[in-house]
Parts: sequence; C-alpha cells; structure tokens
Amino acid sequence: MPPEQNALGGDLEPCSEDPMTGYLRDGCCRDVDGDPGRHELCAVMTEEFLTYSKAQGNDLITPRPEFEFPGLEPGDHWCLCIDRWVEAKEAGVAPPAVLEATNESVLDTVLFSTLLEHEYEE
Repeated sequence: MPPEQNALGGDLEPCSEDPMTGYLRDGCCRDVDGDPGRHELCAVMTEEFLTYSKAQGNDLITPRPEFEFPGLEPGDHWCLCIDRWVEAKEAGVAPPAVLEATNESVLDTVLFSTLLEHEYEE
C-alpha cells in the first residue's frame, strides 16, 4: 500500500508525536474509514482558536487522560476535524495549516488556495 499523500502531493509527514495526535494516535493526520470527524488537517494551535473551539463546545485545552488526550497549548500541532477548521476560518480564527502533514483528502473540502493562505510558516 503506497503512503498517503499530503496536500502538496508528497508523502504525508507526521503532524505531531508530542503531543501524539491523529485519529489513530500515530502522529499522522490519516484518512481513516470510520473517523466521522475526519481528523485530516494538521494545524498549529493558537490561543484564539483554542478559545473559539472551547466556546463551540469542543474543549481542546483540558486534559482528558481517559481518551489519551493531553490538552493542547498554543504552538502544539494537532490533527483537526476539517469541518471545525472550516468553521473557524469563517469566524476568522483558523489556525495555520502544516501542508506537509495535512492529508490530501482535505482538498475535497478546502480549496488548495485557501490552505495556502493559511499555511504555517516557521
């Protein structure tokens, strides 16, 4: 089975192993059958996004060990649900996307030009 591709057309790179992210908790934003949230977009957390997400009922700040969730801080890389990222973009608080670690499957929902506008630059 060939490796999954990223939004730039190359091999999908890991998003984060500290904290460990991905639907499979393997560090990658994979396109996984059975993942209703589609955790396929690698993003760098910002204070604005974390606050926004919590206000929407998805608290990404508070640790939840029972779900192997460490809680996130600004600067952490995390595989986000595509719909949450799109919602945050429309609200003006989308976190930057790491395109090398964002699954190409995201392109069926988000235009490549939109991802480029929100590309993370180190």
